[in-house]
Formats: sequence, structure tokens, C-alpha cells
Amino acid sequence: MIQYNVLVLGSGAREHALAWKIKQSSKVKNLYVAPGNAGTDLIANNLPIDILHFEQVKQAIIEHKVNMVVVGPEEPIVNGITDYLISQPETKDCYIIGPLSNGAKLEGSKSWAKQFMLKYNIPTARYHIVTKQNLNEGKNFLKTFEPPYVLKADGLAAGKGVMILHDFHEACIEMEAMLNGKFGKASETIVIEQFLKGIECSYFILTDGNKYLILPEAKDYKRVGEGDTGLNTGGMGAISPVPFINEELRKKINELVVHRTVYGLLHEKINYKGFLFIGLLISNNHPYVIEYNVRLGDPETEVILPRINTDIVELFERLFDGTLDQAKLEIDPNYSVCVVAASKGYPLQFEKGKVIHGLEQSMSTVFHAGTTVKDTNVITSGGRVLVVSDKALTLKEAKQKVYSSLKQIYFDNIYYRHDIGFEF
Repeated sequence: MIQYNVLVLGSGAREHALAWKIKQSSKVKNLYVAPGNAGTDLIANNLPIDILHFEQVKQAIIEHKVNMVVVGPEEPIVNGITDYLISQPETKDCYIIGPLSNGAKLEGSKSWAKQFMLKYNIPTARYHIVTKQNLNEGKNFLKTFEPPYVLKADGLAAGKGVMILHDFHEACIEMEAMLNGKFGKASETIVIEQFLKGIECSYFILTDGNKYLILPEAKDYKRVGEGDTGLNTGGMGAISPVPFINEELRKKINELVVHRTVYGLLHEKINYKGFLFIGLLISNNHPYVIEYNVRLGDPETEVILPRINTDIVELFERLFDGTLDQAKLEIDPNYSVCVVAASKGYPLQFEKGKVIHGLEQSMSTVFHAGTTVKDTNVITSGGRVLVVSDKALTLKEAKQKVYSSLKQIYFDNIYYRHDIGFEF
């Protein structure tokens, strides 16, 4: 049996969850996380490198004889880390879980992704692509439907490049501000979309660009406040499975979205090996694609990985030996819930450096998001600090377990929502 020295790239709770799942595999010899956090330090070897500095990543792979790399966040993928590593003689044979930059355009360019959906008849909202050169076209497009209006920066904008506006004149002003650099290079091109009413959910697949496995779906909660109010965040919690996805809807998603997406990858000759996150909006029991992400979501990862009973490293192997369709994916039928413990003030101004107490008292799994170690104490180092995750037979029981564990954990100005999964 081949044993792998695995390197996970990233420093958040998604990467801690990936490392936690990979650690369970009998196929792993050594596990590294770069740069990691206080949580990954307990289960792997943290490497203090800049993952956007590809030469540093290459040197770490060589030094630690790494033969499998799992890329957590989107930025290195969109910037071409997979292309770089497979082009280097020393790392070309390494298994890289993350698509090449041509596949990364699904997330890296909203306009390219929209054109891809149109080409392969994948249901999505009506849209128009706007630059400074056709600004008036954009304004005229806004007049073709009622508000609210959705404006999206074309490139990566750290999750902040989407505006939902309810007034035509305000939308025109915001459109000009975006084109004039509100989100830097990311909004030199923008996509205007017609707003669709419905409920969102996150769909995940693992694909080799031809075959694919459908992973557990999830629903995340992006607003900072109770009852989905307040500012958008990176996510304040998630649940899996999603109660409103029945067999009829699942069949539609698979046929209209998943199958057509993978067919499109194959037809475009995109060598895609990794996770694909499909952000869906369900309107009148019909799926529409809001966006693609070329990696797992956060905090959805922290509820879907605990439900996968299959050896994840074996699944990664199958991406490269052409046997993904032979994998037996075992999914735990239990409900999985996670809640994010954040620093008060997130997603705006917040303080760092607070000592975290009670981690050892938690009966639930705790994934670290923004933590580091100082003088033997685990301290806060980000807006989202911890993600507490648990499973149970019912959604209600899973939530009770998570909130019971959260009561044991404390740091100055801890904040979390008390209503994750409130609709169900």
C-alpha cells in the first residue's frame, strides 16, 4: 500500500477539518499543514510558509518528501499553484487536489462562469457583463427588470464583491464605483444579475473532470445576526443534510446542474481534479446556480466531512488513477451542525490576542479558524475564531450538542449566533 506524506495548504477551519479527516486515513504517513493554526498544530506538523509564494511551497514539498497536496483556499488555486507545481521537475509527480488555472476560472471570473453556464444550458439568473466601455448597456439592462439588483465583481474580492441594491439610481452609482476600483482589479469587469427569490444551499462534488462523486450538501448562514440579519460574513454556521432537498429536487440538481457542469468541463478539455462547490438558489423547487467555487466551502466543510465515512485519501487517489466511479461513498445519515464562534465586531473591527478557555471541556469537535499559540495559551487571531461541530439523529439534537459545547468555551468578546438551522 502506498503511504502518503500529505500537505494541506491553508490556515482556517476548512483546512483544520480537511487535516482532521485526512489524519483518519490508513494511507497517511506524515501530515503537514501550511501555515496552519493552533488546532492543526495538535494533529499535524505546521509549516510557517506563505502559500501564495509558490517557490516556498515547492521547497516544502521537496524537503518533506510530500507526494499529495490538498489546496484549501481559492486564492492559490486561481493564481495557478497547480499549474506551477506540475510544471516543476521536482514536484510534477505530486498529486495536487485542486484544479489547474483554466478550471479555476469558474471562481476566478464571474463573467467566464456565467458564459460557461449559458453555453452548457445550466440554469442561472439573467445577467449582463459590464465594463467601463459599455456602462450605458449595463444601466439599460437594469431597466429590464424590477429591483433588487445584484452587482458582482468579476474577480476574487475576498467574499466582499457582491452588492444587492434596491434602488435604480443607487445601483448605477455603485456600478460606477465598482468599475472605478472599489474592489481593485476584481471589479474592472462586473456582472449584473437579476435577483431570484428563493432559498440557498451548497452542493459539493469531487471530480476528475470526467467522473464525479456527489458529496453531502449543506446550508450555510452568512449573515452575522440572528434570523439572518446584519452584514454578510464568511459564514456563521451550517447544517447538513438540507431538509428541503427531496428526491425530486435532488434529481433536478443532478441532471440540470451537476451533470451539465462536468460535461462542460470535459467538453472544454479542462483537466479538473478536485472539489467543486456549486452555490444554488432553489426557487419554486427549481435549482439555479448562483456561483461556482473551486474548493470546499467554509463553514460547510465542517459539517460535510464528518458525514463522510469513506477514507478521503483513497478518494483523492482515485482522482488520478481513473477509478472515481468505482468508489463506494459511505454517508452518515445523521444530521451535522456547526456554529462559528467569532470575535465581537466581526466582520468589521474586532480585537485579537484574547486567550481562549475551555477547549478541553468541549464534547463536540472543535475546528480552529483564527487561532495561534502564545506562551502555551491558545489565543484569537482572526474574526472567525472557532467552529464547533457535532452530529445526532435529529437536527434538534445536533444543535443542542453544539450549543452545549459552546457554553464551555470562552474568550473575551466571544460572539456566535444562537439560531443556526432556525427554519427547520
